[in-house]
Amino acid sequence: MRIALGCDHRGLDLKQAIMGLLDELGHSYHDFGTYSIDSVDYPDIAKQVAEAVVAGDFDHGILICSSGIGMSIAANKVKGIRAALCCGTLGADRARRHNDANVLCLGQDTLDIKSSLDIVKVYLTTTFEGGRHLRRLEKIRELEAA
Repeated sequence: MRIALGCDHRGLDLKQAIMGLLDELGHSYHDFGTYSIDSVDYPDIAKQVAEAVVAGDFDHGILICSSGIGMSIAANKVKGIRAALCCGTLGADRARRHNDANVLCLGQDTLDIKSSLDIVKVYLTTTFEGGRHLRRLEKIRELEAA
């Protein structure tokens, strides 16, 4: 699986832990930054990751900031993105299974590293169910087109 990965200055530690997990799981990834604790604007990183996912260059994106909220809001402004802020494995499961999320957002300050990595594992190993959920995704696409 190809993953587009990005964070702002408040998500650097968690991003580095996720990169280790992705290496361990055998997934390829590209790190869109940031690479230091110097302040950056999270919408810039979210835009790069989201556009790379929509373009088909990556299967999924993972974005991290302090709470995950800003990254989620910014990524969801890109047409075709279904970014899900997940605070537990149930949310990660449903984001993939029911909503076919293509970007996972996490908050470095909201969870411990182990819990965050568990969420990433569930997100990456869960597939979209289709069926009745397909109709709902079509409605989301209609909202984007309006």
